[in-house]
Amino acid sequence: MKGISGKTFDIIVVGGGHAGIEASLAAAKIGFNTAVITINLDNIGQMSCNPAIGGLAKGHLVREIDALGGEMGRATDKTGIQFRTLNTKKGPAVQSSRAQADMFAYKSYMKKTLENTGNLTLIQSMVDGVIVKDNTVKGVKIWTGEDLYSEAVILTTGTFLRGLVHIGLFNYKAGRAGDFASKKLSLSLIENSLELGRLKTGTTPRLDGRTIDFTNLEEQKGDDDFIPFSLADKNITNNINCYITYTNGKTHNIILNDLDKSPLYCGVIKGIGPRYCPSIEDKVVRFKDKERHQIFLEKESLDSVEYYPNGLSTSLPLGTQLKFLRTIEGLENVKIMRPGYAIEYDYVLPIQLKHSLETKSIENLFLAGQINGTSGYEEAAAQGIIAGINAALKIKGEEPLILRRDEAYIGVLIDDLITLGTTEPYRMFTSRAEYRLLLREDNADFRLCEYGKSAGLLDEERYSIYKDRLSKFNELLSFLKMYENGKYYDLLKRPDFMIENLMNEFGPETDKFGKDILNRVQLFIKYEGYINRQKEEIGRLKKFEGIKLNEDIDFKTVPGLSLEVIEKLNKIRPKTIAEASRISGITPAAVSILLMRCHKP
Repeated sequence: MKGISGKTFDIIVVGGGHAGIEASLAAAKIGFNTAVITINLDNIGQMSCNPAIGGLAKGHLVREIDALGGEMGRATDKTGIQFRTLNTKKGPAVQSSRAQADMFAYKSYMKKTLENTGNLTLIQSMVDGVIVKDNTVKGVKIWTGEDLYSEAVILTTGTFLRGLVHIGLFNYKAGRAGDFASKKLSLSLIENSLELGRLKTGTTPRLDGRTIDFTNLEEQKGDDDFIPFSLADKNITNNINCYITYTNGKTHNIILNDLDKSPLYCGVIKGIGPRYCPSIEDKVVRFKDKERHQIFLEKESLDSVEYYPNGLSTSLPLGTQLKFLRTIEGLENVKIMRPGYAIEYDYVLPIQLKHSLETKSIENLFLAGQINGTSGYEEAAAQGIIAGINAALKIKGEEPLILRRDEAYIGVLIDDLITLGTTEPYRMFTSRAEYRLLLREDNADFRLCEYGKSAGLLDEERYSIYKDRLSKFNELLSFLKMYENGKYYDLLKRPDFMIENLMNEFGPETDKFGKDILNRVQLFIKYEGYINRQKEEIGRLKKFEGIKLNEDIDFKTVPGLSLEVIEKLNKIRPKTIAEASRISGITPAAVSILLMRCHKP
């Protein structure tokens, strides 16, 4: 079919944020004629909130995206201005990488990458609706009156669906500060029987660095031994330091005295905000006994004087923002360049999706990113690459790529959304993963590169590096198991014997393996007992993954299930006993009843 403009594509991606970038690059690189439609082409890859990629659990997602063949890790390595590893004093499972990116350079890198990718067309426009026929998506309607057709559509709309920005009691329609809101697409989704909800998120004021006194503030340096996010990169460069300061009693009193001007506390904002990333108003109200809150002053770009005060998200009036900022050490004379604000937006309840991120009710329509109720660049990009791969596989007539919870944080993220749903912006944490010792940052390539290669997305450069690392890992592991009957293998199990002792013993012979492989082998050996126990548990649970539920089953007909359980099962439609067991409110007794039903002759 052809639209008014005569434009037809294999896949249309709506949105040019972090999810849209990965989705469109994946679809195009796999070989499909792809279009990405975004409201402003100059804002492709815009870092709307903080100037950072990675962080606790989020760094895991970035490395997994890279292992699948995505772009976020490589872009961060190229445009990062400070790199750090977090939680270094804790166990390897919870250590995470974080980079402060140059926001302007990152955006420019991503736009250039999309422009130079074959099979990819960039279109500046607004999508007003999806075209659906016989419960199958056929394309999109854009606001200039044209219809663009495709075999699959991926919606990655971020905070743009009926977006409403709040600064004090003043509000205006916008997808984010400076960009139009998408007004009609939500209505189109509702008309096509998708259930929507309303969420809220926010950002901090941006500060003029020339008016900040850094003299007495704590410096935070980057790590020169940081391992790049991408397999394709060998080196990173730390260009700047961050600075730490704190709120105080005066700050908190000003905020408390002006709560009547807060849209959050006046009932103006109806959307539910992120519990794990609260505004400074929330922090002061909820943690009244806390004398101070930590603030990180982060430079947004080497070519700008703007600073991001991480930890000071707010929707209070501009005057109040300036007043409380000037009570903080180092900010006594600060000037605000852009006010902080909150934004409300529509999202699609994610239990309406399959694990492939295709909607259950509309064939070939995929959703990724904040439209599914998540927060964060990394969560969005992770969904984007999966949606892009699966849209391509769907057109090919092949089975979707579905990562299990024991294979990737991406698998945990998507499974949580599909089986549990969310009523607040979902953020990834290491605590959400049952098998986090298996899902460490350092082994993301070992876990996922074969999937990226099989999907047709991972390039030869990264695949070759992965194969070389895997070969060296196995070589060193085999050597340690065999040398002097495993003497050093056994010694490495002891907490007081480290890989450095081995390097001192063998000298130059270990140089060929490199620090990364030496550390991986050390972690594997020291935690082998725990890893094996987790693998045994996974093996026991896999039997439930293999027990499938009848796709047409009406759970009302299953005797012994409560009304609440029936309602949830009929709404989410789990495919296996394992999926059913992870749904909130599904009791062990209900799982037993379902097992009996499956085993009935």
